[in-house]
Amino acid sequence: MLSPNLPSIDDDEGTRVPEGLPRVLDAHVHIFPGNIFSAIWAWFDENAWPIRYRLSASDVLAYLLSRGVSHVMALQYAHKPGISRMLNQHMVDRCREFPGRVTGMAAVFPGEENAKEILQEAFAHGLMGVKLHAHVQCFDMNAQEMDVIYDVCESEQKPILMHVGREPKSVAYRCDPYDLCSARKLEKVLRNYPKLRVCVPHLGFDEISIYRNLIEKYDTLWLDTTMMLADYFPLKDAIELKGYRADRIMYGSDFPNIPYAWDRELKRLRNSGLPQEDLEWILEKSAAHFFGFASVSQGT
Repeated sequence: MLSPNLPSIDDDEGTRVPEGLPRVLDAHVHIFPGNIFSAIWAWFDENAWPIRYRLSASDVLAYLLSRGVSHVMALQYAHKPGISRMLNQHMVDRCREFPGRVTGMAAVFPGEENAKEILQEAFAHGLMGVKLHAHVQCFDMNAQEMDVIYDVCESEQKPILMHVGREPKSVAYRCDPYDLCSARKLEKVLRNYPKLRVCVPHLGFDEISIYRNLIEKYDTLWLDTTMMLADYFPLKDAIELKGYRADRIMYGSDFPNIPYAWDRELKRLRNSGLPQEDLEWILEKSAAHFFGFASVSQGT
């Protein structure tokens, strides 16, 4: 799916969250230290789409908050062992820049030494859960090395946002997501850890219909919308959120690593015809329940 020939889209961007929408909690925003951001952008230039927003971590957060996003969930992942503690301290520092308006997720590399202690330290410093990316970290979600992560998160009631959908894949990854990822494997995790909250980004792309059925079956599973409402990837069927369980869908932008305007998917939601109650769930309430806080700050 990923290719260096994917286009950029020069669409207009608004200066504020589109009028008519309820409060917006962006549940999927990436921040990294500058050297890692630069490496990610270079990888995207060579293997995927051109990144439209090349900003520092602090500027990423300030950009969205200044445009009316009320709360940001900041994510990162460790692409190799040994850097998780550094990333987690970076996340803690960025959250302190925006008290009450940014909540961070911890990083850990599956199978790395002291994974349990790394997570416990991160949670003690206020990080809310864990972000994992099977395409980059090349883990099998059913492997024994994952149990320590699941155990700690379940026992401490911390959620996991885990990219285990098979797409968008790339030949540039050092593993094949189609070998590692499947809704069937994720369902095994949900059965084995019945109190563990899990979110799968991109609506589970490319097993979208299977994941839609799974959120009806499991109250511990959420999906986020990242890039699936932008009409960017060629999909067999258009995404119709009216057919989804709204209290298990949460909005995420994938900002800043996107090739189109930051508010492209918000405009789609504004024009979706969804009932106001569903929009409130998708844009704020679902994420608040998933991440474990009852409400978020109003923001301005």
